[in-house]
Amino acid sequence: MDEVFTVFTASKYCNVSSKTIINWVDQGHINAYRTPGGHRRINRKDLEAFMKKQGIPIPETMTADERKKILVVDDDPIIVESIVQSLEEDEHDYEVISAADGFEAGLQVNHFKPHILILDIMMPDIKGYDVCKRIKSNPETKDTKIIVLSAYLDEEKFTQMKEYGADACFSKPLPLPQLKEEVARQLNLKD
Repeated sequence: MDEVFTVFTASKYCNVSSKTIINWVDQGHINAYRTPGGHRRINRKDLEAFMKKQGIPIPETMTADERKKILVVDDDPIIVESIVQSLEEDEHDYEVISAADGFEAGLQVNHFKPHILILDIMMPDIKGYDVCKRIKSNPETKDTKIIVLSAYLDEEKFTQMKEYGADACFSKPLPLPQLKEEVARQLNLKD
C-alpha cells in the first residue's frame, strides 16, 4: 500500500504553508482524496510527481513511518470530528483514525496499532472499563496509552479508571487544548 500524507506533512516537504497545499489540491495541481471526515490525503507518488514537475527538491527523508498513531473512540460523531481535526492540525503531525463503537475499536487496536487511544467510557455496545482492561492485559497492546473521556466522571470513577489502566481522564465538554497537551505528554513529545 502506498504511503499517504496529510496536508501538513506535504506542506513540510514542499516548504510551503498547509493552505498552499490545500489550494493546489483544490485547483487540481496535486491529486488527492478526502477521508469520510473531509480531510485531504495525498499519496506519496502523487506528491512526488507534482514536486518533480514543479522542480521542488524531494527530500531523502520523505516518509510517514515516524508518525504517532492515535485512535479516537466515541459514539458522538461531532466529538470525534472535533478531536480528530484538532489532532490532525497539531504540530506533531499525528496519524489519526476513529471508531464509533467498542467492536470497531477492538478491530482497530489490533490492525492500526495506535500509540494512544482516546476513549469515551460510556458507549452503547461496550463499556470503556472493559476496553481498558483488555488493552492493558494483552501483552501486545499493554503499552498503548489510554486517555478516557466521560460526561459523568467524578473522583471515584477517575480512580476506578486508573485502576483499569487509564493513563489520563478528562470530563466532557472537552477541553481540546488540554487534551492536545496531554496527548503530547503521554507520547513523550513534551516535558
